[in-house]
Amino acid sequence: MLDESSGAGGDPVATVPARRSITLLDLARHTSGITYGGRGATAVHKLYPASSNWAGENLTPAQFLAQLAAAPLLHQPGTVWDYSLSIDVLGLVVEKVSGKPLGAFLSERIFRPLGMADTGFVVPPENTPRLARALPNDPDTGKPQSVPDRGAALKFECGGGCAASTAGDYLRFGQMLLDGGALNGTRILGRKSVEAMTSDQMTPEIKNNIAVTNPNGAGYGFGVTVAVRPAAGGGSGLIGSPGEFFWNGAYGTLWWADPKEQLVVVFMTHTPGDQRRDYHRMVNALAYQAIVD
Repeated sequence: MLDESSGAGGDPVATVPARRSITLLDLARHTSGITYGGRGATAVHKLYPASSNWAGENLTPAQFLAQLAAAPLLHQPGTVWDYSLSIDVLGLVVEKVSGKPLGAFLSERIFRPLGMADTGFVVPPENTPRLARALPNDPDTGKPQSVPDRGAALKFECGGGCAASTAGDYLRFGQMLLDGGALNGTRILGRKSVEAMTSDQMTPEIKNNIAVTNPNGAGYGFGVTVAVRPAAGGGSGLIGSPGEFFWNGAYGTLWWADPKEQLVVVFMTHTPGDQRRDYHRMVNALAYQAIVD
């Protein structure tokens, strides 16, 4: 069902039938109509888990799906780009199809083949001293801030934000995508799969709200889980090339790949506040100004 209310917080939620079912592409493209509870104050938002991390720490897969199933969609499927819990649902689809926990599947198919030895959903005790920590308070607002330490098992391994990694591991993943799905002779994805993933999958009838979630994404389209630059300018103020793709982490991880320049950049901080967007622009300028050919 779909929300038909005015959207004012606390108002009763009226619903109408969804015009079509949610597809896997909707989930991967954030056009499912699902939302994040913490990204709005309407009556519908209040029915959803606040974030991927909160859901992974507090809900079992069955409880998570039951809460989503009981809530109306915020938008008709395929009509609005809205950053959401869709990737967490997609992770549970992977578990259902593979018959394995998401972490085990990713380890078998991606992490181990790529040599990503420090990537997973639980940080072993011997590695917890290596974890970067956020400043106790946001330097801009003065408000307390923190990031998960991932030292304990989750109730479910949420695909939307519950894994931990290192810059070196993430760079190997990004290089694999830049190289068309393979790294050092190890193939993870087919070349055409990567092309589809990194092509703009938005259609004219989809309202593009990417810049609402991330102002640095202004002018970008969206592929399969990544934002895609359709033109050189893009409207974001960032330097780049057509076909460049990225998506950043909630706590400050920044990465992008530029096929034209054969460039992959990974920058990791623990800055959950708005400073992470400033770092994106700074690192973007530093990386591209170093190209002097």
